[in-house]
Amino acid sequence: MKIQLLAIGKSMPAWVETAYQEYAKRMPADYRLELSEVPALKRSNNANIDKITQLETEALLAKVAKNHRIIALERRGCAISSHELAKHLKTQHDLSEHISILIGGPEGLDLNMIASYEQWSLSNLTMPHPLVRVIMAEQLYRAVCILQEHPYHR
Repeated sequence: MKIQLLAIGKSMPAWVETAYQEYAKRMPADYRLELSEVPALKRSNNANIDKITQLETEALLAKVAKNHRIIALERRGCAISSHELAKHLKTQHDLSEHISILIGGPEGLDLNMIASYEQWSLSNLTMPHPLVRVIMAEQLYRAVCILQEHPYHR
């Protein structure tokens, strides 16, 4: 199973890259996690934020690998627990399906463009988008640990 994490933003602080890589390298080969970054568009005082969000969402969707199921991270999406995430991954894995998880930029994703996709929320809190990639990588690792009955998840 391939898990594609698609995120707006490049040149993340070193701590973000280090933390993400720590969890990504722990993932077993049959749950391969790959990060693909899309540069954030320039924001200025007069920027059309709706247009920027639309263009960034289009860029993410263009990078979704063929035959991948799309899941958009959206703060108003469905809240899932670590155990529910584990069950979801097992189902996808057993069906030999791959997933792509979209992480928007500072303003999130274009809601009209992601309306037909499954939407998950990591929290009711608004989180900085660089941190979301770390949290998502950790939660994916935790879900796999749950499936493998590894002591990481207590």
